[in-house]
Amino acid sequence: MSTNLNKLENRLWEVANNLRANSTLSSFEYSTPVLGLIFLRYAWHRFKPLHEKKEKESSSRVTIGPEHYKAEGVMYLPEEARYDYLLQLPESEDIGQKVNEAMEAIEQENRELAGVLPKEYKRFDDSMLKDLLKNFSNVGTDVEGDVFGQIYEYFLGQFAMNEGQKGGEFFTPTSIVKLIVEVLEPYGGKILDPACGSGGMFVQSEKFRQRHRDQAQQNLSIYGQENKENTVRLCKMNLAVHGLEGDIKTGNTYYENLHDCVGRFDYVMANPPFNVSGVDKEAIEGDPRYPFGIPSTDNANYLWMQEFYSALNNRGRAGFVMANSAADARHSEQEIRKQMIEEGVVDVIISIGSNFFYTVTLPCTLWFFDKSKQGTDRENEVLFIDARNIYRQIDRAHRDFTPDQIEFISSIVRRYRNEEEVHFEVAAEPDTDYEANGSAVTQPDEMEDLFDDGEYQDIPGLCKVATVEEIEEQGWSLNPGRYVGVAEREEDDVDFQVRLQELYEELELLNVESKDLEKSISDNISNILNR
Repeated sequence: MSTNLNKLENRLWEVANNLRANSTLSSFEYSTPVLGLIFLRYAWHRFKPLHEKKEKESSSRVTIGPEHYKAEGVMYLPEEARYDYLLQLPESEDIGQKVNEAMEAIEQENRELAGVLPKEYKRFDDSMLKDLLKNFSNVGTDVEGDVFGQIYEYFLGQFAMNEGQKGGEFFTPTSIVKLIVEVLEPYGGKILDPACGSGGMFVQSEKFRQRHRDQAQQNLSIYGQENKENTVRLCKMNLAVHGLEGDIKTGNTYYENLHDCVGRFDYVMANPPFNVSGVDKEAIEGDPRYPFGIPSTDNANYLWMQEFYSALNNRGRAGFVMANSAADARHSEQEIRKQMIEEGVVDVIISIGSNFFYTVTLPCTLWFFDKSKQGTDRENEVLFIDARNIYRQIDRAHRDFTPDQIEFISSIVRRYRNEEEVHFEVAAEPDTDYEANGSAVTQPDEMEDLFDDGEYQDIPGLCKVATVEEIEEQGWSLNPGRYVGVAEREEDDVDFQVRLQELYEELELLNVESKDLEKSISDNISNILNR
């Protein structure tokens, strides 16, 4: 994003956050109504110029109605829902009630938003609400509409960071989403997120499609499902503020197949909750969305993976976030993983470092399925990338990727797929300086420094293409650390925190293997004694 937009976001957030700090509202109580005001300001930004144009066109013979606005892709705003009307209300008015009425009026005129917009403004002090309205009115009238979408995303991220665990339920950090999108390449078609949160996957997918209109054959049709009604509202507002619509439904994905998902989608993207226990296995027995069987362990990770796999059509791709432990899970989960690998759909596995997420500090893994590689030279191969040492340090507790880093990682995947090398302008954010933390940025400035003649090749410590046979030798593990190895070092410049994390992960793997070995020894001795 441009430096000016960055400054604008920071200024708007600082004012809004200071107002909350001087109130009795928690960050959680404050977040949705404030996001609603950003939505209201965006709706006015889109409505005002068209309204002025329509007023000039109207005559005694032609009456301009709501349908004329919707025909041009603009929400119709009744007078009481227009931002300048609210902004000009005198201090003596009940402003909270007026904003509630504005939201209700918008919903009545735009049925796709029925029940979506927040109406909790009576709990705000009128002077505080007035200040917030003034704050968001400072966004210039000459900005492009998507600026409001970016501001909305920025506020979502800030609220998620402040809310910690609750925030992580609805927001996936944008740089992780962008990386998934760049690897998935959603040029058009049907896209599903069965754990859609606030809809960031959809927004970034559409931005990708817009950047690559030459390759895009069709529009994106958006389908989502989310367990919490409040989060569904956040998602629908997020889509609307980006000028998008989608079929977003409320329901428990484990038990409710609300979009008739099997074999239907070109793309599936998700950041599902990790290591969920307590799923009623009897209730899902025989569900076609779980074709490899129900895992015996009380952990839903491999249920989610099968959700993603089964939703794809025969050319579909999936990209999702997963707990590191899933790559080496044993017993019934190992058997499911083996079947997926032998099916030839597991395409790319990327290790991500710690501190990218607001809910947990632990590292994670990105998994990618590609049904279109069945029957190709890549069918019996999987690309592993270790990106744990690639990051930008935001503050002591948080990291992200810069656009250049996203481009670097996704370019490895494109070379592996033998796709025409295109530099994708990942974020389309000129005039921004990204300051990395010391040794945080490990990739070279030029990809050609690594890949001779632009062709893919294995790089120790970074990437490795492993065959199914090699994966079988590793007990069907999909942990990149088992394949990628360690880069050669000319001197001892080890980042202690990174190395300690690597050793900890290796210890956890050895502990799992030792338990299996102990059980095997115990069973063998027991068999000998019982002869």
